[in-house]
Amino acid sequence: MSKSSDIVDTWAKSIRNAIVFLLLFNRCDLVVSKVHVSIMNRLGDGENVTLHCQSKDNDLGQQNVADGSEFGWDFSVNTAGTTLFYCDMAWQNVPQYHFDAYDFGRDFVRCETQCLWLVSTEGMYGLNGRTGFWEYIYHWPN
Repeated sequence: MSKSSDIVDTWAKSIRNAIVFLLLFNRCDLVVSKVHVSIMNRLGDGENVTLHCQSKDNDLGQQNVADGSEFGWDFSVNTAGTTLFYCDMAWQNVPQYHFDAYDFGRDFVRCETQCLWLVSTEGMYGLNGRTGFWEYIYHWPN
């Protein structure tokens, strides 16, 4: 084998190993990535909200969140990048509402490690961690 062929083989193996390392490193980073979700009740007038949040693997049970209080939980995102937590919610003016509290595709950039939600009489706001602004994301049905 010629010297230039050995160099090309060594270079190709190094590139392949670097790509494998980066892919494994990215997967490991996703496994240890922790997220906190918090849903704050800011309906006012002493109005409670009932929440039932879950993922495919974790049912967080029904929660009664008093006005001015919040409900939150922590989890690790999955390696496939498909983590989804959804909630069913009810309060006096909205007897039933379903929303995604954490959707990896939407939230891994928007809120990275802390997803904050604010329930108000107008609808639901999510805090954009990149901009620091509350965004109107969900509106109540008529």
